[in-house]
Amino acid sequence: MVSLHPLIDSGLLEGDADHPGGTLYCQCANDPVEVTLSTNVAHNHACGCSKCWKPAGALFSVVGVVPRDKLAVTANEDKLFVVDPKAAIQRNACVDCGTHMFGRIEVEHPFKGLDFVHVELSPQDGWQEPQFAAFVSSIIEQGFDPAHIGEVREKLHAVGLDTYDCLSPPLMDLIAAYTAKKSGALK
Repeated sequence: MVSLHPLIDSGLLEGDADHPGGTLYCQCANDPVEVTLSTNVAHNHACGCSKCWKPAGALFSVVGVVPRDKLAVTANEDKLFVVDPKAAIQRNACVDCGTHMFGRIEVEHPFKGLDFVHVELSPQDGWQEPQFAAFVSSIIEQGFDPAHIGEVREKLHAVGLDTYDCLSPPLMDLIAAYTAKKSGALK
């Protein structure tokens, strides 16, 4: 089977709940973009959507979130560009190597205030391990043979990840509560 993701293929390494954060680097050999996180990620998960950055050959990205005020671009910010200015998540990527360094939401959205990051871009260990797999069936939309999607789900389950074709139930509940409050249905 092809690689799900390097952080998943050989089993999950448990993270450190007290991990203080660290630094992410793009894949440029010279003058890499550097992003510093002053906290651990939350809701780290495998994502099969077509928008998230994935390592070469991987079917899934691994993406977590940090509060916006816990992320700082600390080197070569001038190399960043927004991949799709119309998308809700403004994915900031390196113009030279294409690596997505962080995604930021600027519009009204349930996750506004959280930045999306890929901890495999950090040399530090101890980041929260993936907690679940989201948008699993979306890999089919990207050309994966649907006859083998069961094998993908089995492999994800074998390493301890529940699989969803949306986000995890707690995150879907947060979105629903946000929507209900915005509409006035929930006080």
